[in-house]
Amino acid sequence: MHAASLTDSHGRTLRDLRVSVTDRCNFRCLYCLPETEAAANFYQSRFIKNGAQRIARQWHSAEKILTFEEIERIVRVAVNLGIEKIRLTGGEPLLRQQLEKLVEKIAKIDGVRDLALTTNGFFFAQKAKALRDAGLQRISFSMDSLDRENFKKITGRDSLQEVLDGIDTAQQLGFAPVKVNAVVIKGINDHEIEALAGFAQKKQISFRFIEFMPLDSGRAWQKDLVVRGSDILQRLQKAFRLQPVVSANKSETAKRWSFENSPGAEIGIIAPVSEPFCGHCNRLRLTADGKLRTCLFSVVEQDIRAVVRSNADDAAIANFLQDAVWKKEARHHIGEPGFVQPERTMSCIGG
Repeated sequence: MHAASLTDSHGRTLRDLRVSVTDRCNFRCLYCLPETEAAANFYQSRFIKNGAQRIARQWHSAEKILTFEEIERIVRVAVNLGIEKIRLTGGEPLLRQQLEKLVEKIAKIDGVRDLALTTNGFFFAQKAKALRDAGLQRISFSMDSLDRENFKKITGRDSLQEVLDGIDTAQQLGFAPVKVNAVVIKGINDHEIEALAGFAQKKQISFRFIEFMPLDSGRAWQKDLVVRGSDILQRLQKAFRLQPVVSANKSETAKRWSFENSPGAEIGIIAPVSEPFCGHCNRLRLTADGKLRTCLFSVVEQDIRAVVRSNADDAAIANFLQDAVWKKEARHHIGEPGFVQPERTMSCIGG
């Protein structure tokens, strides 16, 4: 292993760190924390069919959550080892009080080339300017439907307008590109694929369609609920004139297309189930309670919080990071016999 890099045993060098700042969320999305009546109705037959068991939701206590100072230190050490991109996630990261202070700390770290945030958008309009002033460069929203009732069914919240307002605010403040993500689930929102792409074209934003992954607390994921990325693309190519966007970044998770005559808008398809991109994965994840995860679907975690709180010096933290990354999995095993879904849901891992 090179002394100044984060390289795994498969030859991949990590450049991207996802930092979850909280495991709490104010939404209850079907594909993550399904607790609504709509979710129960949708999943009921699948629980019976699969013998699946719901995982009880338990938030971490405050003392287990990393402080801003601890996060800043881990990020600084990671950046010294070659990490360039930082994305703040949750749960819903804007539930973390005074998040702009953490943004300001990370923005000042020499070597951070890209500082982004993923949010459900509910609080964004009211906190956007403080985040922008603190140094946040990019923003991604989660929005799985443009229909108010369907949005409520998917998220458990009647909050579509707040998300739309957040997107408008982001554009007004000069965030670019503004990205919006939708998880596509068969029978839930796959009928809106063309409408969501049309929204992207109209608003001149980047829209990402993401395959449904087994990260729900209901343990009800089934492969037949996945709308394949190739099927999404086929539909969009029938509805719009699209041109492929060639990227020099081999680690990019999305395959992208621009709209003819709409250069400011594009769509991307992230297909981890049907077209895994593990071979070029350059991501590392830090959970809100201080665990390192080398894959979304890891069944093991490395406790960096214990190292940080043991009065270890930066060299010890760097060694811990390198050792954890060296053990990064070759790939995930979604849909294969023996696949084990991680205990944590998406909200507890960080997007």
